[in-house]
Amino acid sequence: MRGAVMTAAALLIASCDNTPKIQVSGAIGQAADSLLIFENMALAGPTIIDSLRLDADGEFAFKAPAPEGSPEFYRLRIGNQIINIAVDSTENITVKANYPTMATGYSIEGNDDCQKIKELALRQMDLQARAQAVAKDPQLTGDAPADSIYRMMESYRKEVTMNYIYQEPKSAYAYFALFQGIAVNQAYLMIFDPQNRQGDLRPFQAVATSWDQFYPNSVRSQNLHNIAMEGLKTQSILRGQGASLEIDASKVSEATLIDLPLADNKGTVRHLTDLTGKVVLLDFHVFSADGSPARIMALRELYNKYHDRGLEIYQVSLDEDEHFWKTQTAALPWISVYDESGARSSAYLTAAPGVPCSFIINRQNEIVMGPTQIKDLDSDIARYL
Repeated sequence: MRGAVMTAAALLIASCDNTPKIQVSGAIGQAADSLLIFENMALAGPTIIDSLRLDADGEFAFKAPAPEGSPEFYRLRIGNQIINIAVDSTENITVKANYPTMATGYSIEGNDDCQKIKELALRQMDLQARAQAVAKDPQLTGDAPADSIYRMMESYRKEVTMNYIYQEPKSAYAYFALFQGIAVNQAYLMIFDPQNRQGDLRPFQAVATSWDQFYPNSVRSQNLHNIAMEGLKTQSILRGQGASLEIDASKVSEATLIDLPLADNKGTVRHLTDLTGKVVLLDFHVFSADGSPARIMALRELYNKYHDRGLEIYQVSLDEDEHFWKTQTAALPWISVYDESGARSSAYLTAAPGVPCSFIINRQNEIVMGPTQIKDLDSDIARYL
């Protein structure tokens, strides 16, 4: 009788709880008697919200308070098999999978970002497997394994930065991508490390700036802000400018992901961030390549058509011959800058998937379209003017 009274009281309390909730439900097949754990991936580490022992049908349903201020991250786990979940508000997420392949073969509905997170998780697993195989290869000696793994991670960073982070920096999956890592020989390597790799700072700044705008004052936005500022401080020290360590929060927005301080054909250093308020076509180009004259003619038509409405072109030359570049750009009306590193340029490696290619930047100094999204350059530019 006492148990029945307590149960009734618990149900009454639950029915009076009007706190907005999320629900994660579904079924994990072939997992009878397995303990399914539902965790919040908090900044301080995983926190168990609930768990249950699965029956033969594998059905489950968990609830948690809806996130406040910004997207939140959760995971379903049986042992080391993990399904990552992102939620924005009072959503119902449905997951279906089979054990023991639930981490790779699941389906998920209710939040579009969850599918992107799945893609990132699968890519991370593939990178992990390839890196571990290299580390264990007996034919590789000395620095060869580390060099090979470094190149793998560089390739992964470039792909994820362009295809996930820069495409939608305010998304949950962009945030998720920043904190991925791999374990190799009992060492955990962060894929993005803004403290030790200057190029990794830009993706963090991109997401930090977007989250500041769309999720102001949230705990995760503040955390991104802090990481970006610490990265700026570290890079300042590494450049021998340690005297200026007090970095205002606004510096994160001012030093956005797409600032490329390069000299133009008159010797003046030009910054992309100086063009805030304009719609910018960021174009990577090789003037000595076949097809260059036709492309320049097409860009000149666009410039003449839209410059008075606020279009600027910021063209980065990756030519090996600087003198040739200067002669080719002397009469061009837009900003033409030169990177002496060519295709080895850090700006190119962290931004462009191939040459020639273009990116559209809006008036808020944010990349809004990349090479894979641009279908018709004329109409795509016009959308943002």
